Amino acid sequence: MSSPLSGYRVLDLTNVLAGPFCCHQLAHLGAEVIKVERPQGGDLARQLGADPTLNLDLMGVSFLAQNAGKRSVTLDFKRPRDRERFLDLVASADVLVENFRPGVMQRLGLGFDTLKQRNPRLIYCAISGFGQDGPLAHYPAYDQIIQGMAGVMSITGDPDNAPYRVGYPLADTVGGLTAAMAINAALAESPRTARFIDISMLESVLATMGWAVSNLLIAGKPPTPLGNDNVTASPSGTFRTQDGLLNIAANKQEQFEAICHLLEHPEWLSDARFAERQSRLTHRRTLSDLIEAALAANTTEYWWPRLVEAGVPAGPVYSVAQALAHPQVRDRGMIERFDPSPIGKPLEVVSGGYRIDGKAPRVASPPPRLGQDNDALFPAHAANDE
Repeated sequence: MSSPLSGYRVLDLTNVLAGPFCCHQLAHLGAEVIKVERPQGGDLARQLGADPTLNLDLMGVSFLAQNAGKRSVTLDFKRPRDRERFLDLVASADVLVENFRPGVMQRLGLGFDTLKQRNPRLIYCAISGFGQDGPLAHYPAYDQIIQGMAGVMSITGDPDNAPYRVGYPLADTVGGLTAAMAINAALAESPRTARFIDISMLESVLATMGWAVSNLLIAGKPPTPLGNDNVTASPSGTFRTQDGLLNIAANKQEQFEAICHLLEHPEWLSDARFAERQSRLTHRRTLSDLIEAALAANTTEYWWPRLVEAGVPAGPVYSVAQALAHPQVRDRGMIERFDPSPIGKPLEVVSGGYRIDGKAPRVASPPPRLGQDNDALFPAHAANDE
């Protein structure tokens, strides 16, 4: 497959998730991504994950998940020879991504103003918790901190258990996607000049909360936790069946009517509590109880296709394992397999999450061992360091 970013070089100076996920996306679009790591341990993600043996081998699951297709070199910026090697890489690069605290690269003498002198076309992307300025710019930030400060936790869960954290690193991932989008836009500029991209994870997450934020800004209604219910429609949420859970999204009047007929309760149509969208929202709990009583007559697998055939969007609530095993995911190439791999057994990781011209994006190599490309990228590396 022709890769849109083929021929572009990206320097990945990032750690753990937001930055590595950004560069993971760029690698799957065809960019050459060179991971620049500390000689002592490299990316912290190399020591993180559910397999202790891999963590000790500096190939932790958390690292494996986001770094396929990248190369790895080790540089100590405090050593003059390594600084020169780094500046040579900068001169050859199109993009540099870092997620240090604001000011760290400047203190090292490697800030944007310095690097753009070496490369006047360099796109420099800095990812941080709160952005490069403002009263919190120098505060440390991890995913859960951003989820809490952005208001995500305040609207996650139900009224009895909120605030609740989203069950995966949402803020890191959204920050990484936002960075990748901005970088691609900068690469498309013609003629291209040096750009400094300032990614705030806090602002990136808030930008994805448009409905919740706008309900407050425009309608003056603070968002509240609703559990699995949809804030805009009823019946729209998660419902119990005979053997499990089923998501139903009856967001239109005709979809509600279809539910009434499918569940053989046409009297709901003439009930004043359910006749219109707003009245259904007001009496959501009563309507949900009635629907669950009817759904209890059969299983999730029974109701799901029948609802869809009736024009009502619906789907089961799966575990991660069930989602990955489903042919809708399994057969579209979402999972990349590397065999052989650097962990001594076949390695499977998720790819970019999209298709181009009908094909899922692929990278040519598994995640790299720490410093494995030193000799290839710095041919005199061994001799000069003796």
